[in-house]
Amino acid sequence: MRRTAGLWLLIGLLGYALLPWYMVSGGFWSFGWLFRPEEETRSALVWAASSRPWLWLPLAGFVPAALALGLARAPLALARGLVASGALGLALMAAQGLIILGNGTRFGMMAGETQPGMGAGALVVASALLFLLTTGISGLGRGRGDAFLTGMIGAIVALVGVFVFYPMTFILIRAFELKGGAGLGLSEFLPRFLSPEIWSPACLTGLGNCGAALNSLLLGLATATGTTVLGLAFALIFTRTDFRAKRLLRVLTILPIITPPFVIGLALILLFGRAGTITEFFADAFGWEKTRWLYGFWGVWLAQMLSFTPIAFLVLIGVVEGVSPSMEEASQTLDADRWQTFRLISLPLMRPGLANAFLLGFIESLADFGNPLVLGGNFNVLSTEIYFAIVGTVADPAHAAILSMILLSLTLGAFLAQRRWLGRKNYATVTGKGDSGRNAALNDGLRWACYALALPWAAFTLILYALIVFGSFVKLWGYDHTLTFEHYSRAFGIVLRNGIHFTGSGWDSFFTTLTIAAIAAPLTAAVGLATAYLLVRQKFTGKDAFEFSTMLSFAIPGTVIGVAYVMAFNFPPIELTGTGLILIIVFIFRNMPVGVRGGIAAMSQLDRSLDEASITLGASSATTLRRVILPLMGPAILAALTYAFVRAITSVSAVIFLVSARYNMATSFIVGRVENGEYGIAIAYATVLIFTMLTAILALQLIIGRRRLRRADRIDTQ
Repeated sequence: MRRTAGLWLLIGLLGYALLPWYMVSGGFWSFGWLFRPEEETRSALVWAASSRPWLWLPLAGFVPAALALGLARAPLALARGLVASGALGLALMAAQGLIILGNGTRFGMMAGETQPGMGAGALVVASALLFLLTTGISGLGRGRGDAFLTGMIGAIVALVGVFVFYPMTFILIRAFELKGGAGLGLSEFLPRFLSPEIWSPACLTGLGNCGAALNSLLLGLATATGTTVLGLAFALIFTRTDFRAKRLLRVLTILPIITPPFVIGLALILLFGRAGTITEFFADAFGWEKTRWLYGFWGVWLAQMLSFTPIAFLVLIGVVEGVSPSMEEASQTLDADRWQTFRLISLPLMRPGLANAFLLGFIESLADFGNPLVLGGNFNVLSTEIYFAIVGTVADPAHAAILSMILLSLTLGAFLAQRRWLGRKNYATVTGKGDSGRNAALNDGLRWACYALALPWAAFTLILYALIVFGSFVKLWGYDHTLTFEHYSRAFGIVLRNGIHFTGSGWDSFFTTLTIAAIAAPLTAAVGLATAYLLVRQKFTGKDAFEFSTMLSFAIPGTVIGVAYVMAFNFPPIELTGTGLILIIVFIFRNMPVGVRGGIAAMSQLDRSLDEASITLGASSATTLRRVILPLMGPAILAALTYAFVRAITSVSAVIFLVSARYNMATSFIVGRVENGEYGIAIAYATVLIFTMLTAILALQLIIGRRRLRRADRIDTQ
């Protein structure tokens, strides 16, 4: 404890004395600030000694910590001193940042003073104070006295607090605004929260349209059920059968998740819309009446099934692989047939994966914005209602905040239902013992049922994407099918003259998007899997609330997240708008829950005896995590990396308000082309993105490899 605290104290003091306290132009990592003796490059020590005395406040955390390290002899006294020092320093640092802004001060304090947004020096000092606090907490016996564990918990709590709760308060506080800007109050909140327009069940009684909340609930349940069943069917085919085209099937299962926004909706419209290709065929061949069935519940549900089934598959494949074949062999040894073995042994052990896949499908459906916007018609859901409440002709942030709280309440209900269904049962099947068994094959009925569900869906997906590629090579999909390369040349033109010149209009956003996604993906996976490790393997106060908080950013529509980030980070103390960093951060905390849920599902199958054996042999918690847990988490790591990478590329609603001229994203470029009626360029750009992401995903699979849990991974067909 003493050595760890001393190291963090030294790091904090160096950051305070040497690094720029405020943000610097050109970015910290350009290191141009090293050669510019300007005001903006000053450290906190220089600012405090010259003109901003409030910057002495962070030292109030370091001085007591140094005294405790020098004078305290008893470990308990040192731990208490570190806790008090870290907490005091963080509180004072946060107070000065929240009170003194870029355009004045709050609460009438220190009138006339201003300061820019905090920079690298402030980040290092805050991190040092935080880890002094968590090191002291470990010295008090919390977290088994392990500074690594308490530090990890503290870091994730701080990150979620700053980048999830802090920005959301700017939106949610609007829910309690009184009409006419008369302040805050409760008198109008409940009537607006329980409004019949939001909760109306008219569609169930045939008297009209349901409210947005009930529509979202019904759609979420239907999508979650369908994606979980289809995801399980694909996972069983891939792991429990000798199906020969598994590689092709694997590609088809992940194609929808790598599709940019609006492309699936546009493809469905051109196939099944009133003037769509398939609609025209059946109308001419069989005299069927042309209808608008696609624009409503069923069209949105079909698009969401295409979009979100891969998420269920990515979560479930690792869980299905993790079921121990020894248990299945024991069941068959006791004369159980294959159906009984699957129903009574295998399926119950898959419950964590099924529950997490259902929860993710439900939340994804609630938060989906693009598909309801394109295909919803008169079918209103919460996400689109929130969008129009923010950017409509009559903006109503209070109404958007109330709708967001309703969406959160639905998410909380699903979360609690999932916890109740799983209960406190043990689902561990991967232990430290060797396992040379082979997974039992499916019985004929279940195998053909999986084929009947998954293979037609895969064929439909293949046809849909073949048409998307076809649409990028014709002048105007659906009207003029003359073949052309014009769309690609305009978006991705290259001139070879005195070097290589990227002349296409899409190159800037393409390179920016790939760079930001490549940075965000591993960080997202790391934060998500570290959170899952804490939730599954550690016990600490407030764990349930902490687990739900990790789902918060996933439950809120991306539009609301984007607006909240603009509101929170457009001014000091954390000023990030217009930078690439804000895009990376929004992707990390928007997509982190997939890594969390996938990690929880996979880690629930790893017996705690693995951790205990490692620690008993003298390994630290960090070594145990690195050498024992992570090698067995291959599918979860792949799922987290894959999802984080592709969602950073395909996300639109969360970044539509955050892009800038310097940091324009691919989805923003596509939306702009669609708005201008340049559908060919939009589809060509989307096609390039699909093949780029597919290549990256296959490379990730080769790098991470497949988890080997036993000597033989063949399917037992006997």
